[in-house]
Amino acid sequence: MKNLPLRRLLLPSLASLFLFTAVPAQAFADDEARRAILELRQQIRQMNEQNQQARLRLADEVDMLRQEVATLRGKVEQLSWQNSQAQGGDTSEQTMFDDPQEQAAYEGAMDLYRSGQYPQAASGFSAFIDAYPNSPQLDEVRFYEGSALYASRNFRGAIQKLQALVKDRPGSPRAADALMVVASSEVEQNDLASAQKTLQRIVKDYPGTAAADTAKSRLELLR
Repeated sequence: MKNLPLRRLLLPSLASLFLFTAVPAQAFADDEARRAILELRQQIRQMNEQNQQARLRLADEVDMLRQEVATLRGKVEQLSWQNSQAQGGDTSEQTMFDDPQEQAAYEGAMDLYRSGQYPQAASGFSAFIDAYPNSPQLDEVRFYEGSALYASRNFRGAIQKLQALVKDRPGSPRAADALMVVASSEVEQNDLASAQKTLQRIVKDYPGTAAADTAKSRLELLR
């Protein structure tokens, strides 16, 4: 009986202590759950971005293969035409330049590009630009310089060169194609937001072009 008042005092204190320790434990569990949910969301977001990037890369690789086939087909047709002209007694070769040295510099860089020697091709195109800044094929050369840098995985350099081309010559027949390579470079840098803006610019500024059609399909992959 002497201990009864003591027990009555201890029971409420123990109950309060239990509640005091249980509440922080519950709060700790909630914090862990929130962190787990945030981490899971971040992982899902990264997976979605990686999937988008992979799809865009695959589409770019298919386009590059198509361009290579078209380039080779054009080369075959040119050789065929030259052969037919030679058989007909006309041995003159159609050229894009009045200066034979200029023609040789251009063809030398293009041969490197066609053979897959992209760093050397980029250097060759750069040397051509320095030597012939007023060439009638300057836009073409600048485009291939940027494309060679892209193929060399120098994405920052490709973006810089091709954006300069578009800025200097927005009405160039190569401007829309240059922006497509810019967008592809931005995808390779995992800058999907910039790639989306570049693709939207192509659709807006160069409607009706093959590049605009390609840009539309790329934008679908980014959704």
